[in-house]
Amino acid sequence: MALLAGCSSTGGKRAEDEQRRSGGQSAVDTPRWTVAMVTHSGEGDTYWDIVRSGAQQAADKDNIEFLYSHDDEAGRQAELVRTAINQDVDGLIVTLAKPDAMESAVRAAVDAGIPVITVNSGQELSERFGALAHIGQDEELAGEAVGHELNDLDARSAVCVLHEQGNIGHEQRCDGVRATFEGTLESLYVDGTNMPGVESAIEAKLISGSDVDTVVTLGAPFATVAAKAASQAGSDARTVTFDLNPEVATALGEGTLEFAVDQQPYLQGYQSVDLLWLWLSNGNMLGGGQPVLTGPQIVTPDQAEELADYARRGTR
Repeated sequence: MALLAGCSSTGGKRAEDEQRRSGGQSAVDTPRWTVAMVTHSGEGDTYWDIVRSGAQQAADKDNIEFLYSHDDEAGRQAELVRTAINQDVDGLIVTLAKPDAMESAVRAAVDAGIPVITVNSGQELSERFGALAHIGQDEELAGEAVGHELNDLDARSAVCVLHEQGNIGHEQRCDGVRATFEGTLESLYVDGTNMPGVESAIEAKLISGSDVDTVVTLGAPFATVAAKAASQAGSDARTVTFDLNPEVATALGEGTLEFAVDQQPYLQGYQSVDLLWLWLSNGNMLGGGQPVLTGPQIVTPDQAEELADYARRGTR
């Protein structure tokens, strides 16, 4: 997908509407720098609408032209980074879900004198690749938090549903759960681009593994699918998930989801753009070489009503 100024008709559209309501005025008088964000998002992934919404709102405030592109195939994502380099952007934000394919492109940006911030994935490789900072959730730490929560729920047998093979962050989440969970955890690989297939795979697993009492999904769009699969399988297995969207907020309120892990994607977008502006305008950088963490935050049903309000406006 080519680099685009502004954002999509969902999360980004909200940011653009808010800018128009405020008269499109930035809060600063610094130069009109250009910042590109290149992510590993697939088509229709609502999580990235929230990241983009935060990034666009920071860009509006900071008088920055914001360019966004994405591709879930790592080689094409790397090519989008090279496109941004050729456009001579002033700053670059990238995800490193599949770091081996991204390393040379990120290093090329650094060698070209473009400040780079990594976001969401690739925390452990960010500094090595030459990025100034990493903003996101420590995935293993988040997984460990889930493991502790499952212990508190007296869970004994869980399935971790990985919807994107090769995504290092997803593996780290499951590994983190496994590190602290006192029960057994099995990995179930599915094709996240085929939701009926995901539902069928989870349903089949719950039918064949009657002792499974918990399904852990790694992305918000898969949470309600897992809960539906459990119902169709006649299973009492509870569902917990990483990440949020309006459907997850509703499901928490209805009690069909036990809890969710929020890594605050709005912050990941907003802070990455704002931090590049601070670097370009004043030489500031957060973290001191350590990750700037946006999560994990465990969200439970008693927070569902407030969460739903935030989710509807595209910030959670």
